[in-house]
Amino acid sequence: MTIVLDHTIVPARDKDASARFFAQIFGLRYEGVGGHFAPVQVNESLTLDFDTREGFESHHYAFHISDQEFDAILGRVQAAGRRYGSEPNSPEDGQINTRRGGRGFYFHDLDGHLLEVMTRPER
Repeated sequence: MTIVLDHTIVPARDKDASARFFAQIFGLRYEGVGGHFAPVQVNESLTLDFDTREGFESHHYAFHISDQEFDAILGRVQAAGRRYGSEPNSPEDGQINTRRGGRGFYFHDLDGHLLEVMTRPER
């Protein structure tokens, strides 16, 4: 049996702004609010459904990406003036990490969720 995560709800203060930000940073298309959610198709099997909430805890979302995507995303994070860092406990040190022979970094989105990108998967 293969289990694939199809979608998950990402709580946000403003679902439209948060979905737009995520899509812009990750180089994805955002087509606006659809029904109750502001969906962003991450890949062929995963959609992030941003949903406006009044209160929520921040979450950690980690993405395995290619070296080319890494360079593009890091460039967009820097161009947006977002702080980033090498570790989950230091997401604003302006450094990238080189764990597992790859590259990675962390940054906060508009709602305080910790986003991680890495060129080598954890497994």
